[in-house]
Amino acid sequence: MQILLIHSDYIAYEVKKETPVAEKIDEQMRSGRLDEALTVFIAVEKSDESDPKRAVASTLDEIKKVASQLKAQNIMLYPYAHLSSSLSSPKVAIAVLKDLEIALKDEFTVKRAPFGFYKAFEIKCKGHPLSELSRTITIDETITPKAAAKEEIVSEAIKAEEKAKSYWYVLTPDGQMQTFEDFDFTGYDNLRKFKDYEVSKSREVDRIPPHVELMRRLEIADYEPGSDSGNMRFYPKGRMIKSLLETYVLERSASIGAMEVETPIMYDMNHATLKKYLDRFPARQYSIESDKKSLFLRFAACFGQFLMNHDMTISYRDLPLKMIELTRYSFRKEQRGEVVGLRRLRAFTMPDMHTLASDMEQAMMEFRQQYDMCISVLKDMGIGLEDYEVAIRFTRDFYEANKAFITELARIVDKPVIIEMWDQRFFYFVLKFEFNYIDALDKASALSTVQIDVENAERYDINYINEQGNAKHPLILHCSPSGAIERIIYGLLEKNHMITRSGGVPMLPVWLSPTQVRVIPIAERHRGTADEVAHMLGCRVDIDDRDETVGKRIRDAGREWIPYVAVLGDEELAKGELTVTIRSESEPKKPKQVKMKAWDLSARIQTETAGLPYKSIPLPVYLSTRPKFV
Repeated sequence: MQILLIHSDYIAYEVKKETPVAEKIDEQMRSGRLDEALTVFIAVEKSDESDPKRAVASTLDEIKKVASQLKAQNIMLYPYAHLSSSLSSPKVAIAVLKDLEIALKDEFTVKRAPFGFYKAFEIKCKGHPLSELSRTITIDETITPKAAAKEEIVSEAIKAEEKAKSYWYVLTPDGQMQTFEDFDFTGYDNLRKFKDYEVSKSREVDRIPPHVELMRRLEIADYEPGSDSGNMRFYPKGRMIKSLLETYVLERSASIGAMEVETPIMYDMNHATLKKYLDRFPARQYSIESDKKSLFLRFAACFGQFLMNHDMTISYRDLPLKMIELTRYSFRKEQRGEVVGLRRLRAFTMPDMHTLASDMEQAMMEFRQQYDMCISVLKDMGIGLEDYEVAIRFTRDFYEANKAFITELARIVDKPVIIEMWDQRFFYFVLKFEFNYIDALDKASALSTVQIDVENAERYDINYINEQGNAKHPLILHCSPSGAIERIIYGLLEKNHMITRSGGVPMLPVWLSPTQVRVIPIAERHRGTADEVAHMLGCRVDIDDRDETVGKRIRDAGREWIPYVAVLGDEELAKGELTVTIRSESEPKKPKQVKMKAWDLSARIQTETAGLPYKSIPLPVYLSTRPKFV
């Protein structure tokens, strides 16, 4: 059970629309209000189905404890599915909510909002230190002998990671290496948050990240209750954004010589070579049974690409040799509590590039070039150097032999970076970097990464023929130029939440915006010209032809973060121009409006999106013909 407790001056709701799983209610439940209330938003989860009565009892204790602390006598129970990605069946959820209502009525004034309806609600939070609390209610499940036999397989690398002795430092661009205790984090708030996150090793999320509400409101993505946790559904806008990001990464990789390949998504758990690699990779995998074989779903493209490399004939002239696969999908059995929104998924799209290098000198040259490429890739995606922190991880031996090289990595980003050093090598790599985004909950999430792998060429028996005609094992670089595609979207949404919070205007990069221009004809007589303008602009244009006021249509465009909103009325028609609101130059409640010719607007957008992928608008052009997904 997930609950969010808000001590509120009032909460009021009104039922708007019934869903297929709605409970039967009387007229009195269609709206409700409670003043001076402890509002309890509740998501009943799959794990509660094993013992709903125990889940109710545990949740009841928590609600009563908080109500006592707050001296609250009024309680509103509000079903809220968005608190969890692993929901129970509607039948169990309704029963749990009703049982909670009955149990609380002995001591409190209780109202319960109905389950399975779209509802409008207003709440005013009191704003004191205890006015917003979240709780995860768990019940211990008895493991039967059969269930115990299916115990999760945990790789040796994960066990090693948990035991590994790390030495932490901050490296400055001028080459100073300081311990966390000695470094002055003043002015480096995100670096300090990243340091705290790394040292604590706490990956669980105890609140709903802001991007979850945004991904739903903007109709980008949503939880899929019919699947396993961490498997998302993407609506047309989200699918288009993903597709553009995917295309961009593939094109950038091709520009540096990477060949695109495709490999299977499942492999034999008992394949001798793969089994050894499973134990060296710090990830939990899904396992499945088929035709008396134990299989696992890939968590990276390494398996397929390395098996392909093994079968290839490679000359020293071919090196460095690069291959990339856009793995839709990679699967990792991330732990409960860590899986939330788009930040950490169990099924995700990962651009996975591998480079074969002849020796460490060539590997380090490639590492440096790919480091630069990753900075450029994230910048084009809308995530700049100021938005993430750098972690560089290596063995002590590697550092002692390559101090100048490591320092150069910090100099390139021109800011202090976090260093993790090991006395001995626990994993298959000797050097690795990650660019880590710090979100509104102070959680870090890795985006781009490159690693120098010194093990797997030998393990997979990958060879190249050197100048003397002898077979040699290459070194392998693992690179994801962007990190998981879904995590880029998460980063953009979290970034824009923080922009809003600091008084700015949120927006996606123009090349990623599902609608780049919205044309608003003031009256019916302007719609023909609106069609002509849309055709002339030559970008992703839609037309708000709904029977709504101009003001409401403009506000709705703002809520969708549309970069350019062009109003067309009699005055504009007479002058052959548009009144355009430019979002990137606007301030809250101070829109920047200019008069522009349609071709000038088109030229501006073409300049802003030059060299970046393009796709047509993913929804019907006319808003009056569009379905609502959320």
